[in-house]
Formats: sequence, structure tokens, C-alpha cells
Amino acid sequence: MGRASPLVLVTLVLGFSFATYNLVTMIMHNRAISKWVEDDANGGIFFDPVIKMPENVRKPKNARLPFHVAVTATDATYSQWQCRIMYYWYKKKKDLPGSDMGDFTRILHSGSPDNFMDEIPTIVVDPLPEGLDRGYIVLNRPWAFVQWLEKATIEEDYILMAEPDHIFINPLPNLASGGFPAAFPFFYIKPADYEKVLRKFFPEEMGPVTNIDPIGNSPVIIKKDDPETDEAFGWVLEMYAYAVGSALHGVQHILRKDFMLQPPWDFEIGKKFIIHYTYGCDYNMKGELMYGEIGEWRFDKRSFLRGPPPRNLSLPPPGVPESVVTLVKMVNEATANIPNWEA
Repeated sequence: MGRASPLVLVTLVLGFSFATYNLVTMIMHNRAISKWVEDDANGGIFFDPVIKMPENVRKPKNARLPFHVAVTATDATYSQWQCRIMYYWYKKKKDLPGSDMGDFTRILHSGSPDNFMDEIPTIVVDPLPEGLDRGYIVLNRPWAFVQWLEKATIEEDYILMAEPDHIFINPLPNLASGGFPAAFPFFYIKPADYEKVLRKFFPEEMGPVTNIDPIGNSPVIIKKDDPETDEAFGWVLEMYAYAVGSALHGVQHILRKDFMLQPPWDFEIGKKFIIHYTYGCDYNMKGELMYGEIGEWRFDKRSFLRGPPPRNLSLPPPGVPESVVTLVKMVNEATANIPNWEA
């Protein structure tokens, strides 16, 4: 076990969690001749399978199907302040019209409680055994979920797998439909570009590698040592692992581009549901993007590795996209209202 590839480890863990807890209805589709289509009724972007999505799994318009919000985290300051902001906005949006958000759990995979157990609903689980994360701390996520599912009593039939750097900007409905989980399509997850590597885990008898959805394990709403692999996938290793694990079990995702936006590349908020502030936002004072450089004005979560961002961050200069302005305003509102923010 200690010498296995991280992708093998995560795929096995995902397979274990799918099989043991039956989070989804396993539905196999042949997508070898599929194409991208948009469902104008609900904004979904997904592959059009040979076998169409059955009408009986579509969500009735007025039905409420609550989902449990689960975020995996560490006890590092960097993770803590992001979780505090996320939980603040979860509470603000949870009970608004259109929301299907149920209860919230921070899955703390540091092995021991931290200072925010009373502020944020939290369950403590163990990290991977020493050395198994190969320096990719995100590989703890699937193992954390498995332990949580073993320990917790989850009332909701659905689960949103989220990350600390997610902010709810609009009330989030349940975007899943029956056995079809909902996921965000990432432009940089390209299974076809890594067919040789992926064939080690997704054999040819399972179909073309395009059967692997271009997704990660987050955000997803779902119903209850190989150096070549490491070098190929790097920091998105566990994203590919979730995509491969899902495909191996025949799980097809409804791909929702409106699930999330990522500033500075997405400009408008519109009807999207989550801001994912993973990228640095650097601008000059003319409002021009300076990506890859230190901007005259900037917001980058990595600037606050050792401590939380201060209250009342300066707003971006005129001309900066709505998404970035909204992000900073939402961070400022949260930090202004969370007690003992800078403690």
C-alpha cells in the first residue's frame, strides 16, 4: 500500500466509498458517440448519451431535495479562515427561496480538534498515513469523506462536496437528478490528452477515455508509486482520480457551467451559484489584468497563508470585472461580521 501511486490510492478509496455507501444509482451509458448539448430548461451542460436521461429521474419543479454541504479542511490557518468565510455565506443563503441546502459539516482531516469546533459544525477524521499523500495534501479529501460516511448520520439523501475557497453567491438548488450527480466542468481536465496514463486505471473494455467526465470531486452534488502519473497530473491528481473512479462505476454527471465561476477569468456573476477564488487577481490601477505579475492592486488567497486577510480590504480600481469586485465585497462583509476575526 505504501508504494502505490496516489492516483491508485484515491481511485481505490473512491471505489470503496461508492461501493460501500451506495451514494449513487449506478447507471452505465455508452458515450462513445456523444456530443455536448445544453439543456435550456435548467442551464445544464452535459454529454448527450446514447440512452437519454430518463424523464422519471428529472427533478419536479416544486420538489425540494435537500443536500448536505460537506467541506474537507485542515487545521492550518490558511484553511481555517477560508472555512469561516464559507460558513458565513452558507448561513446567509441556506434558507432563502430557491435553496436546497441542508446541514453543513466541516470534515477536519487533521486528526484532532481545532479552535473552531464551536463556530463551525465539524467532525474530526484522520489524515492519510504519513507519506501516502506524496506531498499532495488534497489526496486526504477522499479518505476524509470515507471516514465521515462511516461516522456520521446524514439525514439528507444528497451531498455537496465542497472546498474551503467556495463562497455561495446565490441560493443553491439541488442540481442533481436522481442517479445523475451534478458537477462543474473544468477546462483543464482533459482525459483525452492523457489516454496512455489513464489506461492504467481505465481499461479499454470500459470504453473510450472520453467516458471520463472533465470534472473534479468538487463541486459535486451526488446521491448518498507511479512517477509518470504524478508528473502528468500534479496538483489536479485527485481531480482526475475522482473522474476516473466515477467512470469506472458508470456514473455520468450533469455538467453545469453555472455551478461555479472563477475570477478573474469569469467576469459576470449572473445566475451562477459559487465563487471559487483559486486564482490570484492582479490588476493595475487602470483596471487591467496583470496575471502572472504582482498587481498594483491584488487579491490572492495565497497572500494569507499564515494569517487571515484583514478586515476592510480595499476594493479593486474602476474597470475590474464584477466577479472580482463581488468577491472582495463578500470577503469584507464576512470578516466584518465574524466575531474575533483577527484573533
